[in-house]
Amino acid sequence: MARDYYEVLGVSREATDDEIKKAYRRKAMEHHPDRNDGSKRAEAKFKEAAEAYEVLLDPDMRSRYDRFGDAGLKAGTSGGGFGGFHPFDLSEALNIFMRDFGGGGGFEGIFGGRRRSSRDNRRGQDIRISLRLTLEEVAKGKKRKVKIRALERCTTCDGTGAAEGGSTKTCRQCGGTGEVRQATESFFGNFVSVTVCPSCAGEGKTIDHPCRDCLGEGRRRGDKVVEIEIPAGVAENNYLTLRGKGGAGMRGAPPGDLIVGLEFEEDPRFERHGDDLVYDLAVSFSQAALSGDFVVPTPLGDVAVQVPAGSQTGLVLTVRGKGLPSVSHGGRGDLHVRLQVWTPEHLSDEQQSLFRQIAELEGDPPGDESLGRRFWSRMKEAFGG
Repeated sequence: MARDYYEVLGVSREATDDEIKKAYRRKAMEHHPDRNDGSKRAEAKFKEAAEAYEVLLDPDMRSRYDRFGDAGLKAGTSGGGFGGFHPFDLSEALNIFMRDFGGGGGFEGIFGGRRRSSRDNRRGQDIRISLRLTLEEVAKGKKRKVKIRALERCTTCDGTGAAEGGSTKTCRQCGGTGEVRQATESFFGNFVSVTVCPSCAGEGKTIDHPCRDCLGEGRRRGDKVVEIEIPAGVAENNYLTLRGKGGAGMRGAPPGDLIVGLEFEEDPRFERHGDDLVYDLAVSFSQAALSGDFVVPTPLGDVAVQVPAGSQTGLVLTVRGKGLPSVSHGGRGDLHVRLQVWTPEHLSDEQQSLFRQIAELEGDPPGDESLGRRFWSRMKEAFGG
């Protein structure tokens, strides 16, 4: 994406949805291929406007784009399809325009040109599934194979829909255009209404001998295995869009997409805060008072931390770069080890005797204000404040 999307549509960064829609329609009408004799430059402008429109009209994608620019869309946090946003081809750009501004009559109602949506109408179905990930899979990334049931290309007719020896022929009713037109006169002049051809359902062709296995559709229901690559650092409610991995289209039309929603299994060891993780470490009175070395878990393996002498409950020790990878700006988050001084509930006679001796030697604890200052001072040190 070479240009700023706001610049592409000619709107400000504070533009409302209505302003974005109006700006896109104006740009699309100006650069539509039917109005520019197939100009490649106009086609590029038309596709660029469609990309900008799709991003800026979607609240999640617009938010990521405003914060991170192109990298936010490539990273694919929630809303725009993780790793699924890509420069549109002409058919996708046309489909977007038809979807929001084509109306019942399609392009011909706007330009009087040829209808282009019959192939899109036969496009395969999008399939949505969910995957549950462990924290380790989020930290390392993962390739998962899933089995899905979907419409697949018919192997008997190779997706043509015609039986062996059969063939497709140009539809007699529409002459291969896939549409029929009817002219009417009114007070305002002549109007031409265009509808999908009822004989060929908009394809422009008919089959003389349909395939018996798929009944002429060119596809049959079956099972297939799809490998899904999950990037490290994804967040819950992200989704992946695998282009062309959904259901097969009718008689050679494009396949649909596979949309994978991501869910996480909770890991009771950690709290997740974005790319950072928090782990609660229980230490005894003596360990907190005398200092010590401890081994704590991370999603990528254990690490050692040193608890300084005189540590208090709530002290946070930060281990840099041992959190989760970031999909938006690279690098890794941190692991924050939060100390919890453990108080035994039941003491033996010997322990009670020892604690009484300690109580006589330790004196009175510092006041609340002194404890508060020490606690917040160490918190700032831990988080780099």
